[in-house]
Amino acid sequence: MNVPYIADNKNGWLTIEGVGDFSVFRTFDCGQCFRFDPACDPTYACEVEGIAFGKYVRLAEKEKGRLYIKASEKDFYETWLVYLSLDRDYIAINEKIKGSLSGKDGEHMLRAASASEGIRILRQDPWEALCSFIVSQNNNIPRIKKIIAAMSEKYGEKIEGGYAFPTPESLRDAGESAIFELRTGFRAKYIYDAACKVSSGELDLLAVKNMAEYADAEGELMRIKGVGPKVAACSLLFGFERLDAFPIDVWIKKVIANRFENGLDPAVFGEYAGIAQQYLFYYERYVSSALGD
Repeated sequence: MNVPYIADNKNGWLTIEGVGDFSVFRTFDCGQCFRFDPACDPTYACEVEGIAFGKYVRLAEKEKGRLYIKASEKDFYETWLVYLSLDRDYIAINEKIKGSLSGKDGEHMLRAASASEGIRILRQDPWEALCSFIVSQNNNIPRIKKIIAAMSEKYGEKIEGGYAFPTPESLRDAGESAIFELRTGFRAKYIYDAACKVSSGELDLLAVKNMAEYADAEGELMRIKGVGPKVAACSLLFGFERLDAFPIDVWIKKVIANRFENGLDPAVFGEYAGIAQQYLFYYERYVSSALGD
């Protein structure tokens, strides 16, 4: 694969070449993170801004194969290259996913993968991903974003461009009642329990990330109150680099019931099951309904 590189640095914007089919719009429009929003700049066809790993960044595109990032060169190589998964060969991955199924199942997977071209699974901070998907339970994206924004503003560190995501220690010290006041509802006790277990070391997120077996990693996260298989799978996929995680929500249940006559075993996609899941989710949620498919 081509290794992305900085081709230009002008007025604080880095021009990144060699990013392949990376899509800013699709990557940040598929429900995998909650701290990025559209930003207005008539220069670009698509632009988003947000915060990750305690750093503010703007990302933009106006033609395929080139990305614009408002960040320092140091931060690009140390943070954003990895965060955006620009160092992973998605062309090779997509070929494997497209060849995993045959017949009508294969045709549908091909349509989903093609319609989702450019999506990358972000490498988010494990704690932020875990906490965010606890918040996501029985919730919608606008409300999830509001809760996380309020939580960050109240208990996160002030940085240039906004607030960093709060640490486990800050939420533990705030207490369950204070977390509830952020309109987290029944999730307050789950967030507080997660903060207590992580801050005390009872739950070691690095150890979870390094576990060889998916079931072991899932089991560790499910020791937190309110964390079931779906929240654990989302957390592992988007925050722990477990690309074999396959979250099953209402959209994926619909896909399996309506598109695959004999069901769908995620194991068929092997180590890239989570990427295939994201393609199926994005296609069903955002594309097929619009097309009347």
